[in-house]
Amino acid sequence: MSSPGSTPDLRLSELQAWLATLADTPVLSSTLRPASADASFRRYFRVDTPDGGSAIVMDAPPPQEDVRPFVKVAGLFGETGVTVPKVLAQDTERGFLLLSDLGSTTYLSQLSADSAHALYMDAIEALVLLQAQSKPEALPEYDRPLLLRELELFREWYIGKHLGVTLTDEQNAVLDKTFDAILANNLAQPQVYVHRDYHSRNLMVLPKGNPGILDFQDAVYGPITYDLVSLLRDAYIQWDEEMVLDWAIRYWEKARRAGLPVTPDIDTFYRDFEWMGLQRHLKVLGIFARLWHRDGKDGYLKDIPLVMEYTLKTARRYVAFTPLVRLIEKLEQEHAPKFGYTF
Repeated sequence: MSSPGSTPDLRLSELQAWLATLADTPVLSSTLRPASADASFRRYFRVDTPDGGSAIVMDAPPPQEDVRPFVKVAGLFGETGVTVPKVLAQDTERGFLLLSDLGSTTYLSQLSADSAHALYMDAIEALVLLQAQSKPEALPEYDRPLLLRELELFREWYIGKHLGVTLTDEQNAVLDKTFDAILANNLAQPQVYVHRDYHSRNLMVLPKGNPGILDFQDAVYGPITYDLVSLLRDAYIQWDEEMVLDWAIRYWEKARRAGLPVTPDIDTFYRDFEWMGLQRHLKVLGIFARLWHRDGKDGYLKDIPLVMEYTLKTARRYVAFTPLVRLIEKLEQEHAPKFGYTF
């Protein structure tokens, strides 16, 4: 797969050699081809099988990546009845996995005004099924240090690197106070399994067992509204507020019927949903900025305006976040034009 004159892809040669040794799960290694890109160091390939089907190969190079969490969560989530790839073969030392193929039809590619309701209801059903079988000790805790580290990505990468701003002590104090308020809410929420990236690019449209769920290796045990926010306030596609509210209420009703510990008051639940969203959106702004400034991946820059819109819309609804809104508006007005997006 290396082009003439390019550096040989040693990982790829190693991967093909490994595939050739798989007697129990034979594949046609000569058919190996790229399947999708990733925001990490992982690569995915598709390979044909002798029976006319196909499988997915994950290449997760150590030490940057570790496939063991993926293998563990695939087993854990698979037991709940949701659809995740099956691990057919593994070499955890070298970071190679052979997985069952859930196809290439993402939710994002199929979502439209006509299809959205049915697809989102399937995704909500799967989410409730997953959460209802949560076990506290099975996954790492989504604790305060981790949630705060994620929020700090906004300060370091979005404000510091992307806008090129060094905050004053007063501005830093605004962020500190905002982060404390957000985290107090997040940590008071009931705790369940959290996928952490439950959105339209990681959900696959399947003929049965919809959706197929991918990219769950960072799963944790944490706030109950997190995955619902990822799903309904998606960084890659936007829906009217009325639709988001309708789907959130339908989730809340299903969650209550399933015995999940959601708050009995829908207004409180929706506030929790919004405050969790603020944590996620500030983090995502930092991650998208880091993908560009550190990793040279510019594909996510175009998604920053939507995530910023979510952030400000939510923050403007709550008095506690007025100082945050003022800070962001000032920084955007004074610094964002220099870093204008060109496409």
